[in-house]
Formats: sequence, C-alpha cells, structure tokens
Amino acid sequence: MNPMSITDSNNKEDDNFERAAEQLEAPLTSLVGDYEENHDSGTTAPARGVFLLPNMFTTGALFCGFYSVIAGMQGDFYAGSVAILVAMIFDGLDGRVARLTNTTSAFGAEYDSLSDMISFGIAPALLMFNWALADTGKLGWVAAFLYTACAALRLARFNTHRDSVDAGYFVGLSSPAAAAAVTGSVWLGQTHDFPASTLPLAWLHAVLLATLGFLMIARFPYFSFKNIRLDGRVPFVRIFLIVGVLALIALDPPLFIWIFSILYAISGPIQHLRQNVLQMPDKEGDPRDPQDS
Repeated sequence: MNPMSITDSNNKEDDNFERAAEQLEAPLTSLVGDYEENHDSGTTAPARGVFLLPNMFTTGALFCGFYSVIAGMQGDFYAGSVAILVAMIFDGLDGRVARLTNTTSAFGAEYDSLSDMISFGIAPALLMFNWALADTGKLGWVAAFLYTACAALRLARFNTHRDSVDAGYFVGLSSPAAAAAVTGSVWLGQTHDFPASTLPLAWLHAVLLATLGFLMIARFPYFSFKNIRLDGRVPFVRIFLIVGVLALIALDPPLFIWIFSILYAISGPIQHLRQNVLQMPDKEGDPRDPQDS
C-alpha cells in the first residue's frame, strides 16, 4: 500500500475526529465557554481556549490542596500533610512546564494564583487548626485566619507586581515555603506522636502560624533559586552536597523537611539584617518587588 495514501487516510480520520469533538462541545461551549475582553474596543469575543499541559499540573496542585482539607477534617493528618507536599511539587512544575513549552498565559497565571490560595493558604491553616488548635478557642481560629489572610495578601501583592520582579529573590516568604513549614510541623508531630493539642505546644503552633503569616507580607528578601541553571556545568562538590542533603532527608523526612523549611523562613530576616543593619549588600543586588512561586 502506498505510504502517502496511509498518511492521507490518517489525516482524514483526525479531521473527522476533530469535527465530531467540536460538534459535541458546541452546546456546552455556549453555556460555559469563556470570553476574553478586547481592551482596545471594549468588546468581547470567544476565547481561543486554554493550554492543557501546564493547567493540568495546576489542577493537580488544586486537587491536593482540597484533599488536604478533607483529610484534616477527617483526622487523617498524615495524608493531609503529604497532599500539601505533593501540591508543592505540582506547583513547582506548572510554571516551568509552561515556560519550556511556550504555553504561558494570563489565564494560567491567575489559575495558578487561585490554586496557591487553596493549597498553600487555606489548606495548611485548616490542617494546623484541626491538628493542634481546635481546643484553644479563639486563639486557634484567629491564628489560622491570620495566616490565611496573609497568604491572600501575599498572592495579591505578587499579582499586581508580576511584570516587575527580581528573579533572584522573593520579597516576603513565598506561600509554598510557608506551607512547607506548617505542613512539616504537622507531619513531624504525627510521625513522632507529639501531644500537639496540649496548651504549651498548641500556643507555640499558633505563634508559628502568625509568624509565618507576617513573614509572607514582610519585605524580607528570600533567595528564589530561580537563577540556578540546571543545564550548565557545576563544581563536583555541589553534586556531593545534593547527595548529602538527600541522604539526610531520607533518614527522617518529616524532621529534615521541617528543619530546612524553618531555616529558609528565618533566612529572610537574617538577609535583611545583613543588608540594612550591617551594611553588607548582596552581590546580586537588593530586591525591590514582591515575587511568588
């Protein structure tokens, strides 16, 4: 059989499939189809659709955040903690995949921000509240709300400065990093059977939530790791350090994830003190605008 005829036959089948799909989608599109505004003329027109691949990762992060809320309500704090950590992986991949495949869009940026609010704003606060703060009365829910509100403010500030950010630094603790500190605390307590609901520890966890909330909206500089190139050559010792870090995490994942997240959280105030009080500016410059993950 002629290869050209096989190719033409396959193309016809693809065209028929696409037409059939469009016919099936047409009634639904008229109900839920999105429209984009033409800011020049003030009119609206049917949008061209959304990019599937990066938004699949964003949806995965959103699902993990939602599942964490459900797991926390049911008392499965281990699963709730792991779900937020998985959401962090998805969140780290969606933007990079979009840039690598040239599928970045305003829709994806807004969708990612809303997903972050669920996965790294609401989910960690509710997980911590259900695990340790439910018996503390107003102190518990006020601390949880303060963390959630600061996460929302952090994301809103980033959205308004999206085009004027310094890729080398975050200004303020990013919401995934704050969520890692909260989740690490819950995961560590569950793994090592800490009496989290006892008042001294519960108060400490309330203070932790409030402090992390403040760090998210503060203007402390945090190294973003976005300037690290993975396609270039690096000294051999860096590979050895990476192996060492992975080995430490493997010894006790909850403990070392919590330690690393807390160390990263306090690195911002230390860097701010170094730059502004001790007058030791960093080589890469002083960040000026907020940036999120």
